[in-house]
Amino acid sequence: MRKTVVALALVAALTACSGDGGDEPTQPAPAVPTPTTSEGASSTPGGPPDLGAPQQVASGLDVPWGMAFLPDGNALVAERDTGRILQVSPGGGQAREVYEVPGVDAGGEGGLLGLAVSPGYAQDRWVYAYHTADSDNRIVRFRLDGGAQPEVVFEGIRKAGNHNGGRIKFGPDGMLYAGTGDAANTASSQDPDSPNGKILRLTPEGDPAPGNPRAGSPVYTLGHRNVQGLAWDSAGRMYATEFGQNRLDEVNLIEPGKNYGWPDVEGEGDTGGGRFTNPIVTWPTDEASPSGAAIAGDTLYVAALRGERLWTVPLNAGTAGEPRAELRDRYGRLRTVEVAPDGALWLATSNRDGRGDVREGDDRILRHPARP
Repeated sequence: MRKTVVALALVAALTACSGDGGDEPTQPAPAVPTPTTSEGASSTPGGPPDLGAPQQVASGLDVPWGMAFLPDGNALVAERDTGRILQVSPGGGQAREVYEVPGVDAGGEGGLLGLAVSPGYAQDRWVYAYHTADSDNRIVRFRLDGGAQPEVVFEGIRKAGNHNGGRIKFGPDGMLYAGTGDAANTASSQDPDSPNGKILRLTPEGDPAPGNPRAGSPVYTLGHRNVQGLAWDSAGRMYATEFGQNRLDEVNLIEPGKNYGWPDVEGEGDTGGGRFTNPIVTWPTDEASPSGAAIAGDTLYVAALRGERLWTVPLNAGTAGEPRAELRDRYGRLRTVEVAPDGALWLATSNRDGRGDVREGDDRILRHPARP
């Protein structure tokens, strides 16, 4: 059963919730002091672990979006609007540009979005990026130490000013998963032949992965509005975060071939006799606008843009307990959350994306060391 977090909020204007969480203008705001611990850190048995004292490992970034880790523990961070990929050390210091993805068309919510590092990076050295180009959204791969043009592995994902999706991750099966958006064309989410409004499952070369619900199709699940968070638990169950329109944002338990309802259903609703699958968590859009997702232990972490907080959701064999808000109003809009190889939790702010209140040092990358 889905766990509804709070009662429904009043219906917000569509333009305020249709993409990354509102159209508020960018205005300067006072610097926010870094707390020594996370707000409301749980000491309840079975609750989310204490996040630990945060460490700012990078600042002054231009709309960081994707994040992925190299085997040595350094992070790669994508800047949405510049097309640059920066290397950030867990010890802090100056972020270093290591690559610039050519052909990035930054506009609206588009640009350089998700990043992923090949599971076999030590041998093949591939880095993957999801980005908006002149004519579409696409996935490319390249080597940081090579001068060759990126190789396009998947293209033809319709682009728009919003709902471009963009998160990519390798799953436990070694396949590449991509969350896409409906590109403001709601009908595409229910079209099995369109890559929009879907979660795609691809081989590392960009072909439809073997074992997909429909042979020869890259589509793993359909009926999505705008997926920007993908994560797996220790048992291999997959979860995805999804932007609602003007009522409810979602966390979904992802199972192959399932239809998650958009645009027929937003949040929990009529399943159409089992045709649609309901979410396991919902939030009013002004409390979430969920982007990145990560799992550590039995806790799902969800970065909230409009909600300006980090949601922690206890998981139990595919079901969700009561979510808890952490870091509320501490750092502004949170775009990405990832778990590093050493177990630390990394966060990226998104206050310079045109919809946030810019604080001194924005945008920044924060690292919360793992706690036993």
